[in-house]
Amino acid sequence: MSQPLSPINSIPAQLAAAVPNPRSIRASREFEASLIASLLQSAQKTFAALPGEGSFAGSENYDYMATQALGSAIAARGGFGIADMISHYLATHGDHK
Repeated sequence: MSQPLSPINSIPAQLAAAVPNPRSIRASREFEASLIASLLQSAQKTFAALPGEGSFAGSENYDYMATQALGSAIAARGGFGIADMISHYLATHGDHK
């Protein structure tokens, strides 16, 4: 006979006990912020401009800074959860210092 399946959200004790390195946490959050900002920048370029409307000098720089700030803010509040997955993976599979 086969054993019953355990719920997907159950985490083995050894994996749950792993504590990520603070440097890994910071790096994974920065990566997620960069990824989110890249997605936001693509969306901003697609939807922000009105047809026939020109841009003012320096507007691309302000757009870039705004998407970077928004991406960082979203990632700092959990983002898509990518940073948590990366940090957890590194903690359980050998976080190299």
